Amino acid sequence: MTEARKVPLLNVANILTMARLALVPVFLFSLFEAGGFDTTWRLIAFGIFAVASFTDHIDGTLARKHGLITDFGKIADPIADKALTGSALVGLSILDVLPWWITITIAVREIGITLLRFWVIRYGVIPASRGGKAKTLAQVIAIGLFVLPQNDVLQLIAWVIMAVALVLTIVTGIDYVIRAFKLKARAGRAVL
Repeated sequence: MTEARKVPLLNVANILTMARLALVPVFLFSLFEAGGFDTTWRLIAFGIFAVASFTDHIDGTLARKHGLITDFGKIADPIADKALTGSALVGLSILDVLPWWITITIAVREIGITLLRFWVIRYGVIPASRGGKAKTLAQVIAIGLFVLPQNDVLQLIAWVIMAVALVLTIVTGIDYVIRAFKLKARAGRAVL
C-alpha cells in the first residue's frame, strides 16, 4: 500500500498566494498616494495590481501541475483574490472613479457565492465555471484599466469591459445559485 504524498504547507503556490495578499496594502497605498490621481503613482498602482493578479494565475497553475494543492491554499487563494479585487473596487469608488453601486453589486455577488459554497460544501464542491473564470478575467481587466491614468479612449474601453464584467457577475451568480440547489437536491435524493 502506497502512502499518500504529504504536500508541504510552505510551497511556491502558497507563497505566491501570500505574496498577493501582502501586495494589497501596498497597492492601496500606491492608489491613494498624492491624492489618488498622480500619474506616476497610478502607474505604480497598476503595476502592483497587474503583478498581484498574475500571481493568481501562476499559483493555481503551479499547484495543479506539481500537486501542491493544500487545504490552506484552497482557503487562502480565494481570500487573496477577493481582497485584491475588493480593495481595488472600494478604492476606485472612494476616489469617485467607479460608482459605488458597481462595487456593491460585485461585492454582494462575491460574498454571496462564497457563503453559498460553504452552505453546500457537505454535499459537494461547486467548481468554477467557464463563465466564472470569464467574469474574473473581465473584472481584473476592467479594474486594471480604471486604475490606469485616464483618457477618453481608455475610459470608454474600461466602461465597456466593466459592463461585460457586471453582466457576467450577475449571470454567473444566478448560475451558481441554481447549481448549488441542484447539488443539494441530488444529495438529498441520494440519502433517500
